[in-house]
Amino acid sequence: MSAARFSLHGRRALVTGAGTGIGRAVAIGLAEQGADVVLHHFGDMAAASQVAGMIGGNTLVLEADFTDSQATRAFADAVVEGCGPIDILVANAAIEHRRPWQDIDQAHIEAHVASNFSALLALTAALVPPMAGRGWGRVVATGSIMAARPRAETMVYAAMKAAQLTAIRAIAREVGHRGVTLNVVSPGAIENEANAARYRDPSFQAAVAAKIPVGRQGQPEDLVGVFAFLCSDAASYITGADIPVDGGWSIGDAPGTLPQVAT
Repeated sequence: MSAARFSLHGRRALVTGAGTGIGRAVAIGLAEQGADVVLHHFGDMAAASQVAGMIGGNTLVLEADFTDSQATRAFADAVVEGCGPIDILVANAAIEHRRPWQDIDQAHIEAHVASNFSALLALTAALVPPMAGRGWGRVVATGSIMAARPRAETMVYAAMKAAQLTAIRAIAREVGHRGVTLNVVSPGAIENEANAARYRDPSFQAAVAAKIPVGRQGQPEDLVGVFAFLCSDAASYITGADIPVDGGWSIGDAPGTLPQVAT
């Protein structure tokens, strides 16, 4: 297979939540494959500007609060009107606020629905029809192992990740014949800026590693290859998929120390 099928030269990608973590790594990875990248962030211009500097060129940086539905719609309109054709949408931005399930209130629910689900619908409604009109497009959303293995303290977050997958699959059925694919990449335990302090605790890190078949937590860079592949021509026959990148955690906890067998 020609390496050109994996190239993103000539494609423009919008990556949401691109200032840190998975979004940052994916934005840089897509740029390395030749894509012209537009970066979205909220509340961390310094981090997003650093990513833009690493990518180079005239990388655009845009800000929007996806917990505000009006701001999301305005952002989608601004992207369509001001950024030129968007060929690739990486829907990565999300919030994850943990609290006991008995203490969940309406504000908690509404913030997660707006940021983790409604924003996806607004962005795909704005960007996917033009992709279909041009006969080529890619949408890759960041999912989570919690959609399949939810925890009570992240119940609303997990529910929205499950709803996101349903939406991705529903839209994928509508536009696949027009050259547009939509998929989900679902990380497991990924170390990032938000949880780095916890991973500096050896006991926490050991507890996480003990559950994962490959024996370690993931890094944002571990996800880049799958995102880049799904955004390329090489993945033109993959749509509606949910691809776990979790060190095997989704197939079950690691078995632990196996008994020694006498020889």
